[in-house]
Amino acid sequence: MHNKHLWEIRNIQTCFRTDGKNVKAVDGVSMYLDRGEIIGIVGESGSGKSVTMMSMLQLISSPGKITGGEVYLDGFEGNMLDYGPHSEEMRTMRGGRVSMIFQEPMTSLNPVLTIGYQIQENIMLHLHLSKEDARTRTIEMMKMVNIPDAEERFDYYPQQFSGGMRQRIMIAMAMSSQPDILVADEATTALDVTTQAQLLEMMRDIAKKTGTAVIIVTHNLGVVARFAERIYVMYAGSVVETAESRALFKSPEHPYTRALLRAIPRLDDPKDRVLIPIDGLPPNPATRPDYCPFYDRCEYRMDSCKTQKKPVLNEVGPGHFSACLLSEEEKARKARMIASKEQRKAPESHILEESCLQVENVRKYFPVYRGLLRKKIGEVKAIEDITFHARKGETLGIVGESGCGKTTLARCIMRVYKPEEGHIEFSGTDISRLSERQMLPYRPRMAMIFQDPFSSLDPRQTAESIVGESLKLHHLVKNREEYDQRVDELFRIVGLDPELKFRVPHEFSGGQRQRIGIARALSTRPDLIICDEPISALDVSIQAQIINLLEDLQSRLGLTYLFIAHDLAVVKHISDRILVMYLGRIVEIAPCEELYEHALHPYTKALLGAVPVADPEIEHARERVPIYGEVPSLSRRPSGCPFHDRCPQASDRCRKEVPALKNLGNGHEVACFLYEA
Repeated sequence: MHNKHLWEIRNIQTCFRTDGKNVKAVDGVSMYLDRGEIIGIVGESGSGKSVTMMSMLQLISSPGKITGGEVYLDGFEGNMLDYGPHSEEMRTMRGGRVSMIFQEPMTSLNPVLTIGYQIQENIMLHLHLSKEDARTRTIEMMKMVNIPDAEERFDYYPQQFSGGMRQRIMIAMAMSSQPDILVADEATTALDVTTQAQLLEMMRDIAKKTGTAVIIVTHNLGVVARFAERIYVMYAGSVVETAESRALFKSPEHPYTRALLRAIPRLDDPKDRVLIPIDGLPPNPATRPDYCPFYDRCEYRMDSCKTQKKPVLNEVGPGHFSACLLSEEEKARKARMIASKEQRKAPESHILEESCLQVENVRKYFPVYRGLLRKKIGEVKAIEDITFHARKGETLGIVGESGCGKTTLARCIMRVYKPEEGHIEFSGTDISRLSERQMLPYRPRMAMIFQDPFSSLDPRQTAESIVGESLKLHHLVKNREEYDQRVDELFRIVGLDPELKFRVPHEFSGGQRQRIGIARALSTRPDLIICDEPISALDVSIQAQIINLLEDLQSRLGLTYLFIAHDLAVVKHISDRILVMYLGRIVEIAPCEELYEHALHPYTKALLGAVPVADPEIEHARERVPIYGEVPSLSRRPSGCPFHDRCPQASDRCRKEVPALKNLGNGHEVACFLYEA
């Protein structure tokens, strides 16, 4: 019976012992996988995706324990969990038959060994080849994952590669033992859109060529829509829905899946679509109820859901299973009620004609020193010739891959850095040359919200002192009473209960921490807020809450935002105009809809094509502009147009001259020779 599928797990249960209680992290998960198939496992963080993967490989260490279930792998007799975690069989399965790639390649590679040695060692161990043959195979593997100059780079160390290249090395290493199953656990989350698309497409090609089956574990629904054939949706330690990917996106049955799809912005959305966040937080595993774990956050819930045991998966269509107690009629009736409830409209934006920020020809170079005497041998040109403006009340989105100078630009505007040349005019004053003392009156009028709300908050300060710090610093309140009032008011503005103000950061969830960061930014009543990737570290459902909050605040307080992000769907949703950067230069600026409908620059087209849309039907019909190669390093910047070495339409002129930004009307500017005629 159990040899029907390549791999199958049945009713896995994994507990962690905390405070003398057994807490179920994974509660009865069953899945299967066939040869050469690609499946996706999605869910918010804490839903048990990774623990399920670790359980099947018996990698759960104390205080965790697998308390039940069966794992079958084709070619092995019986239940794999009957073999001990350190048995010969498990070892064969773990490195040889099943390979795993993790999110952060730098922590999985050994920094003191060359990458060639690390892959070669793996091959010798699992395929029992001689050193010579293993070396040949290593170089073949490196070529297979498109690492240029593989022979020469065999002797490089991990830190000599970019993030995307390191992740390729991890894939090469995982594939080197010719596994049957490749598990990619959030393997592309930390990478740029274009690199992510390249890697996933490469994994799919390798899978189809070698017959390897792939499990993609992610919280990005777009990725699963583009690459997975079947999908498992997890929530609170169980699978709540599973189906073929087209069926799942076309008619999601479980209220949780429906809610997830309504919470994410999509590239093909109309501009005024409102994101509907999932209220509340996933249940704490220690206090998870016996009834349906999604009950507290579910819009479809009925009283009967609370009186019955937790629902199990039931077939609702061919190959489509959902764990919900409600009948089709009940769900349809509820869905009509939800739709008829007044939908909130996107807040009005009030963009004024006067400009809040004018940036002209700004450059920032960083010197490069070498040797004992720290002799200057050159400079890294981080940003060059940056010119743009932002009007009052407007959101200007800034997109580009990592290393394109987005954060350097933000720091120049905030005057953390002094630009080499150019002007930064803020509310009518050029602040680019001001001294620290002259900058003082302008500091409170600009603020910044950071990417990771945990590392940008002091872990020892209470939430109150984090939010109120600038009030004291800039003497914005007269006495203690006024201070308390203003702090409470700031908490309410960002949707937090002022009662929570004496807690420290680790007592808050990720979304609440980001709200504290926003309250801190608002405390000085700024005109301009620079949002540096403010939501990329958050879960899908919380992202929607934060985006809606930022839009509301802008409408109420007339704020100007510079919104830096690499998730283009989010940028499109929140921005009025968008600025695209590549290698320290602006390649295109246009109003939001205009840019998405008529992107002109080859780089912008490639960037948009790389963003997956959470809908398999649309994914299969879209035309894609492939993008090759990696972003070059700034110290070896190509001559001429920065994009010419990756551009399919580059001419000789592009290799020699740098195109200037040309205004083509409609507020659409592009730096490309294709549009000069």
